[in-house]
Amino acid sequence: MSPRGSRWGMHDPEAIRGDFPAISSRTSGEPPAYLDSACMSLTPRAVLDAMEEYYREYPGCAGRSVHRWSEEVTRRYQEARETFARFLGSPGPSQLVHVRNATEAINAVARGIPWRKGDRVLLTDQEHNSNLVIWQHLRATRGIRLGILPLPPDRPFDPERFEEELARGVRLVSFFHASNMDGRTLPAREIVERAHDRGVEVLLDGCQAVPHQRIDLGRLGVDYYALSFHKMLGPTGTGLLYGAPGKLEALAPWILGGETVAWSEYDRHELLPPPARFEAGLQNYAGVLGARAAVDYLGAIDAGDLAAHELSLQRRTRAGLETVPGLRSLGLPEDAERGSIFAFTLEGIDPHDAALFLDQGHGVLVRSGMNCVHSWYRARGLEGNLRASFYLYTTPREVDRLIEGVRELREALDRGGAPGPLPS
Repeated sequence: MSPRGSRWGMHDPEAIRGDFPAISSRTSGEPPAYLDSACMSLTPRAVLDAMEEYYREYPGCAGRSVHRWSEEVTRRYQEARETFARFLGSPGPSQLVHVRNATEAINAVARGIPWRKGDRVLLTDQEHNSNLVIWQHLRATRGIRLGILPLPPDRPFDPERFEEELARGVRLVSFFHASNMDGRTLPAREIVERAHDRGVEVLLDGCQAVPHQRIDLGRLGVDYYALSFHKMLGPTGTGLLYGAPGKLEALAPWILGGETVAWSEYDRHELLPPPARFEAGLQNYAGVLGARAAVDYLGAIDAGDLAAHELSLQRRTRAGLETVPGLRSLGLPEDAERGSIFAFTLEGIDPHDAALFLDQGHGVLVRSGMNCVHSWYRARGLEGNLRASFYLYTTPREVDRLIEGVRELREALDRGGAPGPLPS
């Protein structure tokens, strides 16, 4: 099912909110203002229907049996991979591996590369724990080295500093494509081209990029790309690892078992080619089919319209909050450089307490804390922040509720009184 009508092309999220049960299936009262889509997007009814259809109509195992249910899910499972390939501009469906999430995809690359002691991996200083901890583990167990590229506070990227790091010797560049912390988007194609000029491979974490912009992996030229469907209208526990032609074949699979082998004997076996060799055991068929429905839904949304909608919400948020005393926004100076994320701190109150106040007092749901980027905050002695994030179903009224809640909280703090029933 596609978004309801074409009215969304006029940036009217109200036209599609009925497609999302979490914000439409309520008998009374206003639904919560959900401003945490960077953590997990809401799920349209089309996705829920696709998952339920699998369990109701053809609950078989793909690629194993020959009966009608197995044949049906096998066909649809392969069609889903083909849908993802078209949506992402992949050279072919065999370049895409089904995984549970981007974390698993990054781990698959990290554990699959045949490392040599002293190989160097370059990260930015704003990486999610999923793109940091595994490399620290390999530093301790495999002897790789880590380099950290500081990102500038006034622009998305510093190419000269990047070139300096590349000149020091790098085996793999592993960067986010768009940041879950401050919304900045890195110049991915430039990064890939500069790295490839020096014979360096590139892995990108696309979790915050794919939901908001159209990605053409073939044109991008990246070696590996990771994403999670739960951030782009899909179900939890579903994601993809992309490997450019020839790259997946060079990775060693780190989980083996059913569905990964062409044949086995008591003392030997032969692995199937990618992507099957990386998809051990029974797969999340319902989730993958739900993810296909999510991609079909998202594919009907014009990316330019979505970007314009999110920019208007970004500007509305900044205009409403920039005069609040003690409020400090986090991120690049230009609204367009913050993507769908508005992150900020409020002097005098813990971010978690502020988030609870917004939820309990105004029904506004935001993220609080260090956004799984503990390294960046701890290096600066910070306790975290509040993060409001927008998506295609977010309305101006929801932004206004956030502004009202923050202003009320600020006024309560300035009076010296308790801002509401917060836990001790």
